[in-house]
Amino acid sequence: MATLIETDRADDERLDDFRDLTTADRRPDRPGGRGLVIAEGTVVVRRLLHSPYPVRALLGVPKRIAELRDDLAGLAVPAYVTSAETMSEVVGFHLNRGVLAVADRAPSPSLPDVLSRARVLAVLEGVNDHENLGSLFRNAAALGVDGVLLGAGCADPLYRRSVRVSMGHVLRVPFALALRWPAELAEVRHHGFHVAALTPRPGAVALRDVRDAGHERLALLVGSEGHGLSDAALAAADSAVRIPMSEGVDSLNVATAAAVAFYEVTR
Repeated sequence: MATLIETDRADDERLDDFRDLTTADRRPDRPGGRGLVIAEGTVVVRRLLHSPYPVRALLGVPKRIAELRDDLAGLAVPAYVTSAETMSEVVGFHLNRGVLAVADRAPSPSLPDVLSRARVLAVLEGVNDHENLGSLFRNAAALGVDGVLLGAGCADPLYRRSVRVSMGHVLRVPFALALRWPAELAEVRHHGFHVAALTPRPGAVALRDVRDAGHERLALLVGSEGHGLSDAALAAADSAVRIPMSEGVDSLNVATAAAVAFYEVTR
């Protein structure tokens, strides 16, 4: 069982993993950032506790820690119990979800590992908004997408806001990082995937046509909300596909468009 430790001191050094999240937010690309995985709320914390990420500690109000009692059984980590006021002082803002957990990062699977286990793959380029990225992972988990490849310009999927918006599903959907983008698209194709690029450009075929073509493995390539896919990414795809829309509307929010596409190709 996790060790329950009561504290009412906001300056308690044992709480430093949770401190001043609005300042450094523990992102690796910010001064003072440590790259910790941070989960907020009972549902997301529970998913973190059952994920491959090594949990370091929890911080929460008594009610929320009690709700996680069964999940904490057999987990040798400290769970700091405090008041909502002390918790807010430590974190730097009022946390109405009442509980946080922090974990170290686990090694990302290799691209071959992700590809070998997937039938439907989401491939992202330039998705640099953390909330859009979190929504994409939540949609992927809900609609049967087996893995995600993060290409050039994508945000960190393990940043706190992405984890929160994904409802913790970013912790369970396998993802790999593309370090030689867009060269990895050749490897995706080598593994038998048909790469379909989602774009509103003229000449793109309807998404259902690609679905009905009966490809055994399909990779959906999705670009940034502002600029869409780069010319290099489009050139590396096997086909360009679009979501048919009413006249006068040519695009959707990237997470919404991805959800429609995921549903269409997995149903």
